[in-house]
Amino acid sequence: MSYAAIKTLHISCVALSYSLFFLRGIWSLNNSSMLHSHYANVLPHVVDTVLLTSAITLAVMLGVSPLNSVWLLTKISALLLYIVLGSVAIRRGKTRRTKLTAWIAAQLVFCFIVATAITHSPTPWLRGT
Repeated sequence: MSYAAIKTLHISCVALSYSLFFLRGIWSLNNSSMLHSHYANVLPHVVDTVLLTSAITLAVMLGVSPLNSVWLLTKISALLLYIVLGSVAIRRGKTRRTKLTAWIAAQLVFCFIVATAITHSPTPWLRGT
């Protein structure tokens, strides 16, 4: 596969993964039975596996490593935070308020991850100044 095809796959999976997270967050906040459906439990894992595989492939193709690219290490660290917040928002949060707070925080972290990916900077809000 070409670099362009893998990048397109990666970006598509980013959009789909976020959309699924957003939807599952709504379901969690509303105690919807849809959250417990087979597809709601399996599809995000399939999409995220393709997302991670394409990310690793792109990093290898570009010759970048989190050991020598601060922006990539920052992005991976933020991804770990996003996963923890997402877990609280969808499954582990005990109250609606906790779930809502984690859901909103996870979306802010997601925006930071995307900005970091686009700018290749660990401080994307300072880019261009």
